[in-house]
Formats: sequence, C-alpha cells, structure tokens
Amino acid sequence: MESASRLRAANLRETGDVRLLCPPADASDPELSIVIPALNEELTVGLFVDWCKEGLERAGAFGEVLIVDSSRDKTAEIALAHGARVLCVPKRGLGRAYIDALPYIRGQYVLMGDADCTYDFRELAPFLEKLRAGYEYVMGSRFRGYIEPRAMPALHRYLGTPVTTWLLNLIYGTHFSDIHCGMRGMTTEALQRMDLASQSWEYASEMVLKSVQLELRTSEVPVRFLRDRDGRQSHHKRAGWLSPWKAAWINLQAMFENGADFFLFRPGLTLLAIGVAMVLASSGGPLTVGPVTLSIYWSLLGLTLAVVGLQSFFLACLARVLYDRTGKQAVRWTVRFPYTRTCLLSGGLLLAGLGLTTPLVQEYLQSSLRLKAVLEPSRHLAITGLFCVISAFMTFTFLLVLRALANYVTRTHQNRG
Repeated sequence: MESASRLRAANLRETGDVRLLCPPADASDPELSIVIPALNEELTVGLFVDWCKEGLERAGAFGEVLIVDSSRDKTAEIALAHGARVLCVPKRGLGRAYIDALPYIRGQYVLMGDADCTYDFRELAPFLEKLRAGYEYVMGSRFRGYIEPRAMPALHRYLGTPVTTWLLNLIYGTHFSDIHCGMRGMTTEALQRMDLASQSWEYASEMVLKSVQLELRTSEVPVRFLRDRDGRQSHHKRAGWLSPWKAAWINLQAMFENGADFFLFRPGLTLLAIGVAMVLASSGGPLTVGPVTLSIYWSLLGLTLAVVGLQSFFLACLARVLYDRTGKQAVRWTVRFPYTRTCLLSGGLLLAGLGLTTPLVQEYLQSSLRLKAVLEPSRHLAITGLFCVISAFMTFTFLLVLRALANYVTRTHQNRG
C-alpha cells in the first residue's frame, strides 16, 4: 500500500503535478500550520514530525504539520505515517515550495523551518506566544539563542550570515540579528500579502525585506540550532563547495533588487546639493576661494553632479512607489509633486534656462561661430541655464511617470483588497 502510494507520488512529480496526502487522523481547523520543505530527509523526518507534535502540545495549540516533499526516498511515507500531511511537488527550489504550499495552509499562523532536526521544534511556544500577542512576523535568532558546537560552519557563522544580516539592516533600516534563520513564524495573512516570487534560497531575504515593506509588526525570539544527525549531510554539502556562495549571491541580489532606493535617494540628494552649490557659486564668473579658483571647469563638474543627483533622486522616488506594498508611498510622492504646481515649476525652469543661455547663443552667432574667451560671466550663466533646462525636462517627465506608476500601484492594491 505504502509502496504504491510512493510510486503514485513519484509519477505525479514527473508530470509536474501537485498532490496532497492526508494521514488517517488528520487535524481539522488547526490554529498553527507548520510548513516544512523536504528533500530526501528519510533519516530525520519521522523524529521531526514527533518534535512538532510535542511542541504543539507544550504550547497548548492545535496544529498541523505540512511537509512539502520533492524527495525520491521514503520521506513522504515516513512523514505520513507519523501524522503529517504531505504535499507532493516537483523539485523546483526551496522558495517555490512555500509558494506551492500556500493554497493548502489551513492555520491562522504559519511556522517554517527545516525537516532535518537542526531547529528544535519542541520549543515552538515562543513563536506562538508572539503571534497570539499580535505580531505578524516573528524571526528566530540562532545568535541570540544557542548554537550547538559544529552545528554551523565557520564560514556561515562568522562571515556569511553576519555580513548579509548587516547589509540588510543597513539598506532597510532594520535591526535583525539573523536573517538566514530558517525557523520563522508569521500570520497566514502576512504570508499571502508577501506574494513571494523567489524560487530558491533568496526567499529568506525576500520574506524579511517584504515584512519591512509591508510594515508588519515584527519581533525576534531565540532558538536552538543543533548539528546534523549522524549520517546526514546538509544540502549545501550535497550541492558542493560552491553552494553557500551561490546562496549568498542570490540573497544579495534579492536585497539589492528590492532596495535600489538605498543607493539612489540619499546619494542623489547629496550629489544634487553639491552640484547646485558649485553651479550657483560660479554663475557670476570665476570665483577664488583661498587657493582654489572656481572656473568654468568647476561649473561643468557641478552641472554633472547636479544632473546625476537629480536623476538619482527621481529614480529613488519611483522605486519607493514601486516597492511599497501599503500604498502609502504613492500617496506621499504624488502629494509632494502635485500635477499643476510641478508643471508650473518645470515651465519656470525652462524659461529661466532659456533666458540664461540666450546671451551666449547670440554671442556665439555674432562671432561667426567662434568663441575664444571662456572665462566671461556669460559662459558661467549659460551653464546654470543648461542645468535649468535639463531640470525642467527631467522634472516634467518624472511627474508623468510618477503619476502613471502611482495610479497603477493604487489600482493593484484596490484589486487585491
């Protein structure tokens, strides 16, 4: 009977289908769903399911264990025999496993982790306490809890996890201590709102950064991290020495792709302020400040910095609207750039720019298209005028794209609501 079930599950995986296998004593109306991807974990999955049940009993909770299985060994049969639900899916990546599982989650809360008994699910009560208290996303922290000797490779413990955690905190203004901890809990509603897209290891960073973008009420709890059972080899070791580096790289990619405004907003404003100051300071002609003479070359440098800064600032505003999952940023930036006032500002900059550059154009035409002197005030004023013209064009086109993007984001939120 079990062999036939295993064969059917294997055949389903080969055709790309998904099938749910339920134990005889299946839980109904669970409060907590423990959702665990598994790949060839027959050595530990039975004990893991038992740990989950013990943890639920200690926490005074009624829950279910849902194993998202893409194995070719007896993981599914063992998990089913120990009372877990098993969702048979093709092998498509760790992040994809959670996407596949979402329609089958029945609990109000979700707890995630690994089926290898490295996270002690007998101690799941702190997660449930936080979730019951109103927190929407609860991260486990191995560094604030306990790490058993030889449980975490030195490369992960002292370099990979601390560095990527520091980077994420820097980019998103968070205070997490262990963004790669696999044991994490959230409300089912929060998981649905995250709308996960990551197919592989980067799901870990995507969840964390989306918890920030969604402005979820977030907390951390310490967890116990244990070393692999004798005879078991971690997935990174199975995949080869390059696997941890690939995982780190795709996690960084997820951080950067969803946090481009970090590299644009403040740097852009800084460049804009420096560039505008340089252009204005030399608008009246060469200006000597101590040993330095602000000549036309300084004006050109200021123009370059100001244009790059303004473009970076506008891109950052658009990125914030695009990343925002609450709809607040769309309102914020359309209010700060009202249509009529911004159009008038663009028109004023255009006229001012044309007015400042006209004398230089006239002089150029009158001199038979030759200009020998380069230090006269008209040249410097022309550079200021060029900046005004460029700013006028960039501001107007930014306004149009901003409003189009804000309208799209607003409609998307309304449709989801």
